[in-house]
Amino acid sequence: MTENAVVSEGPDLATMLRSWRARVRPEDVGSPFARGARRTPGLRREEVGWLAGVSPDYVKRLEQGRAHPSADVLRALSRALRLTDAEFQLACRLAGHAAELAGSIPQLIGPNVQRLLSRLGDVPIAVFDAAWTLLEHNELWAALHGETRRRAGRETNLVWRIFHNDPGRIRHTSPEDHRASLVADLRDVASRYPADRRLAAMISDLRRSSTDFARLWDGSAVAHHTSERKTIDHPQVGAIELDCDVLSLRGADLRIVVFTAAPDSEAADQLRFLTVIGQQDMTSPAAGSSDHAEDPGLRTAEHD
Repeated sequence: MTENAVVSEGPDLATMLRSWRARVRPEDVGSPFARGARRTPGLRREEVGWLAGVSPDYVKRLEQGRAHPSADVLRALSRALRLTDAEFQLACRLAGHAAELAGSIPQLIGPNVQRLLSRLGDVPIAVFDAAWTLLEHNELWAALHGETRRRAGRETNLVWRIFHNDPGRIRHTSPEDHRASLVADLRDVASRYPADRRLAAMISDLRRSSTDFARLWDGSAVAHHTSERKTIDHPQVGAIELDCDVLSLRGADLRIVVFTAAPDSEAADQLRFLTVIGQQDMTSPAAGSSDHAEDPGLRTAEHD
């Protein structure tokens, strides 16, 4: 080593990713992979890839310091590895995204919310950010709504989907009121996060692509989400009438959506049946799943 050589004493992202992966147990994250004997503690790379929506090879390259994650991939990895807020901020600094993420809508799901998702396995529950981007859900939510981890980018945003004729399986009592409430939510979020470039770009594209959204956005109507009964048209179970509640996690600015059924009701029986049959049309996670960067829905976000 020469006299002018400088050795960095600080952590690097590759080292931290390996360390964070080693501490997470498969049973803590709902991994679908076999629980067989493990040569190393924690999650396997294919499990991290499945949870984050990237390929195992991409995870390997990240852990070897041969790849640089985009801000979107970093968010997904942080959720997959159950990082705390402080750890996520460290990952942002190490990846060079701290300045880019400043002023953006929070998308970090802390360990407390992760525990809530894993323990409430008998009710469909999901976590959205303030702008209605789906961040995480439990298995019963996936079975009820047909959600899979194949969606990416704006296709995970509820507002974008609704105004592009992709409402999912939910039948709303008053679709117009529901759309108006989503636009009102988005208008409020945009005023609180004016520096979020992704949100501003999505709103701009929505105004151009949807006359209905543009009409509501430019209007003066204000609506608020309230607890309501919704009907989910399930292809195997049929119509399921459930109560929908939206809980706000103020400190993290997240929305927790929970569907429940009255005890001893037909809907309760239908939910119990869903826990048995699961989401049978889901494809098994494969070791060769695509990177985020290969998905057209995220390619634009990665090159902002």
